[in-house]
Amino acid sequence: MDYNEFGEKLNEFLKLENEPVAIKWSVKEPKNVEKEEEKSSFCTKLMKAMKGEMFYATAEEEGCMGGARYSGLKDIREYSANVQSGAFMVPKGLYKDIPAVQRSRKDETYINPGIFNAVVFAPLNRAEFEPDVIFMICNAKQGMEILHANAYDSGEHGLGADAVPICSSMAATPYMAGKVTYGFGDVAARKNMGLDQEDIMISIPGSDLSRVVSNLGEMRTKMFFKEE
Repeated sequence: MDYNEFGEKLNEFLKLENEPVAIKWSVKEPKNVEKEEEKSSFCTKLMKAMKGEMFYATAEEEGCMGGARYSGLKDIREYSANVQSGAFMVPKGLYKDIPAVQRSRKDETYINPGIFNAVVFAPLNRAEFEPDVIFMICNAKQGMEILHANAYDSGEHGLGADAVPICSSMAATPYMAGKVTYGFGDVAARKNMGLDQEDIMISIPGSDLSRVVSNLGEMRTKMFFKEE
């Protein structure tokens, strides 16, 4: 089964309303995928892929400091002191003061800069590459079933994400930790993506996708997960 089929199976088993998104980090700019035409935030890129677009983006196409920093496309030291300190977040109500921003950043996951030059996005059922991370918007029940499928044969628990930027929690974290990650997103991403109150987020490392999809299928034959 290829990754496109995995995407179809996820939709079949979970009845997803939103297409799972395949994400891949690339050392070089890919030649077989179109570059994004304009700047947008990382969370907007996810929505574009969810709606069927396939493209890659470099630091030049990343319109948000967080997206560039957490995805490893830029070094935070390239930004002004206002950005590096997090002072710009205080008037927006994201944090009370700079020390709170700094303490939060200490525990946030990011990909080291200087390694990757592009990030590729595509709906999973159209992806022509092997994804590093699969990102999904789903409801609580669907998310619960994915977490059960992850634990079904491994006994492993997923990682719960806090309200940090989703380019960190739902992209960099599953990439770096290699674990299924779930959360609710951050206030800016939820607004940018136009999410419903009931929507949650879950990301699966590409290396776990086959196992999770297979387990979802097997679970459908068991008492608690049989479809009524």
